[in-house]
Amino acid sequence: MEYDNSSVDPRQNPGALDTVLVVDDDGQILQLVAKFLRASGFHVRTARNGVEMAESLRHGPVDLIVLDLMLPGANGLDLCRDLRRTSTVPVVMLTAKGDDVDRIIGLEIGADDYLAKPFNPRELLARINAVLRRSRLRAAQPEAARSRTIAFAGWRLDTLKRELTNPAGVVVDLSAGEYILLLTFLEAPQRVLTREYLLDAARNRVSDSFDRSIDVQVSRLRRKIESAGELIKTVRGAGYLFAADVSRG
Repeated sequence: MEYDNSSVDPRQNPGALDTVLVVDDDGQILQLVAKFLRASGFHVRTARNGVEMAESLRHGPVDLIVLDLMLPGANGLDLCRDLRRTSTVPVVMLTAKGDDVDRIIGLEIGADDYLAKPFNPRELLARINAVLRRSRLRAAQPEAARSRTIAFAGWRLDTLKRELTNPAGVVVDLSAGEYILLLTFLEAPQRVLTREYLLDAARNRVSDSFDRSIDVQVSRLRRKIESAGELIKTVRGAGYLFAADVSRG
């Protein structure tokens, strides 16, 4: 894994000054990832196995953990599962395997994202920043904001049934992507959300500058919910803003 950090500017990194714990038994990868993240503005701690990871966490909290799946002793899945019993710290898992089963298990036990080796360090940086953004948005919401029913402009979204009802009481079908996109908007009303953030939240991957598929998703969602007016506003050069007032209960 090689990289050129000559153009890395920590001032442009929204995760700057956050502390990341990198856990990997491959010394070369550990060194390169740590060097790249430090150059990107993060405080970085390292560990080679679960014992060192636990020791590092005893010395103080971290903002995110980059956790390798294949480790000596307890593997990354076991460590993530144990961590979730006491902590909500974001976790990005790394693995040399491309098996979807590993990815699904990792996400089911509480990992926030998953990246297969070999990887571009800049993609890892983008994923770390996306996970940190989502974590901050969740943390900013009061407990009441996480309740089952979300209402806006006469509409109601039941997050348990994943069911959207219009002002007339009629259930409106949503695709999985449309549901996640709508929920992302409802969790951050009156805020400008970038296309990168929306695409990452909706599809669990990082956008590039030429990927316009999020615009198609927004257009489809608009056609289903905007019969009474413009709810999703385009902010030129920035992204989208959900303009309706949102209540939960």
